[in-house]
Amino acid sequence: MNAVISQLPPLLIVVPILGALLALLLGKWKRSFAYPITLAMIGFQFAVSLVLMESVMDGEVIHYYLGGWPPPLGIELVIDSFNSFVLVVILALALLTAVWAREGADLDIVPEKRVSFFVVFQLLVTGLCGMAVTGDLFNLYVFLEISSIAAYTLVAAGRNPRSLIAGFNYLILGSIAAGFIVLGIGYLYIATGTLNMGELAVMLPAHYGQATVYAAFLFMMIGFSIKVAFFPLHLWLPDAYTEAPAAVTILIATATSKVTAYAMLRVIFSVFTLQYVTESFPVTELVLIIAAVAIIAGAVLAIAQDNLKRMLAYSSISQMGYIMFALGVANQAALAGGILHIMAHAVMKGCLFMVAGMIIYRTGFTAIRQLSGLSRRMPVACAAFALAGASMIGIPPTIGFMSKYYLVLGAVVAGEYLAAAVLLAGSLLAAVYIWKVIEVMYFGDVHDEDLGGGLEAPVSMMVPVIILAASCLLLGIFVELPLEVVGPAAAMLLGGD
Repeated sequence: MNAVISQLPPLLIVVPILGALLALLLGKWKRSFAYPITLAMIGFQFAVSLVLMESVMDGEVIHYYLGGWPPPLGIELVIDSFNSFVLVVILALALLTAVWAREGADLDIVPEKRVSFFVVFQLLVTGLCGMAVTGDLFNLYVFLEISSIAAYTLVAAGRNPRSLIAGFNYLILGSIAAGFIVLGIGYLYIATGTLNMGELAVMLPAHYGQATVYAAFLFMMIGFSIKVAFFPLHLWLPDAYTEAPAAVTILIATATSKVTAYAMLRVIFSVFTLQYVTESFPVTELVLIIAAVAIIAGAVLAIAQDNLKRMLAYSSISQMGYIMFALGVANQAALAGGILHIMAHAVMKGCLFMVAGMIIYRTGFTAIRQLSGLSRRMPVACAAFALAGASMIGIPPTIGFMSKYYLVLGAVVAGEYLAAAVLLAGSLLAAVYIWKVIEVMYFGDVHDEDLGGGLEAPVSMMVPVIILAASCLLLGIFVELPLEVVGPAAAMLLGGD
């Protein structure tokens, strides 16, 4: 491997932190400097992630020891097919969100807060990168808290006073989740004397029967379930997504939730291993049942909403059920579908929340019933919403269809026919809440002539939306491209080569 490439992992973290400090200092001198520095840093991270993913496509793994100290004394950064894929997905969404936020931040962020907003925005993205690349459990927790504190701050940063309450609720539940996770990490250290994920995977089998390890697993499962808003531990999510500034909602719904889902899958399969969750402490059937309930309950709650952002928030609870469904089935096809759905949901929900933000930006409307005839005023935005919504339903040949196809295939292979039926029912329910919006947009009467003619948002907001909407279709048509990474990643998590 190229010696330069092997030195890239720490740059994903170090350079953007220095960039955030530079943006803060220069932004205090001239406010307009903060945004371009943040955009450049996220662009740098995305470019590095592409190079790293290309370098591990052949199954090679990059190990970087901070300070030259190998584990267990030192901290290890690891790049493999799974986290390189997640890095590319979250940084692509973070970059598009940053572009969108150039104008979109004006909607919710007062000018005096723009410098600190973009600095914290950068710290959130950097914390997510740290979660993805670390090979050490305690540092996973540290980066999780960095990104979480940044997320709490950003949720509460809006002009709407309700964002403060949403941010506070998010802080309380997030702190409870963090407490569970750090307790679980502490118990693992007591049992094994190490926090390196690779060493834990080797040492834990000798301790599988210990109550300490059982407690560690349960605590970490509960903590991560709160963080990813896995039903019924989702109570922080609806208000946080609805009341947060639009750019923050996009970033949390696409990048933050997906990295946390990655961390959960990484800990379960790379630390505790498939053998533990299926034989020593079998929980997959229980997870499958809860995931099935989450898919249906989240969709039903979404149907009941009139606020567009809140509807999409409850939809995320349902969609997270699909990712956890892969854990419940735990075979090659299902896990490939779950990893693919991490990307699919990020792309779909990013597009939908961007369109929702654009509608609020141009019209001030938040209720679905207010969008009557909006397609005549914002045709591009509404078309993007319809395409992303079709992917959310799972209409072929979109990426949403392909990820659900592999999930259903995994369920059928495992003999879980009722669970496969639940996936199909979830898609039918998704059609109900997506169609509710599309029907109003395209078939409702234009009843507010005061809005004038065209209402399309600025170009900097439109371009990311068009890219994501096109991706919903193109990633489904050319699904073999992401599958080149997703397939080996699923095999690796299941203990294969």
